[in-house]
Amino acid sequence: METNYFEKERYERAKKRVQRITGFYSHLLVYVVINLMIVVVNVQRLDPGESYFQWQNFTTLFFWGIGLLAHGLSVFMPYIVLGKNWEERKIKELMEKERKSKWE
Repeated sequence: METNYFEKERYERAKKRVQRITGFYSHLLVYVVINLMIVVVNVQRLDPGESYFQWQNFTTLFFWGIGLLAHGLSVFMPYIVLGKNWEERKIKELMEKERKSKWE
């Protein structure tokens, strides 16, 4: 019965992780599509001989990019820094400490 509980917990954690990754990729897709649309609109509005490379043409790309980077780091960074199974190892470690402290 306890094994079934742990399997369910692992499944729920994996499901949440997949949802977070899916959310990031959705965010990335919207970022790319919207910024491409902004580029097209900005290019169409250029005067003859005017350069596209002006700061106002890149503000949305830049600031939204910072938000996208933060989103990506929140999704992927813990696993890069701490390792793949860090959460599971830490949970087992804390449960083992709790079990030992109850018997002492």
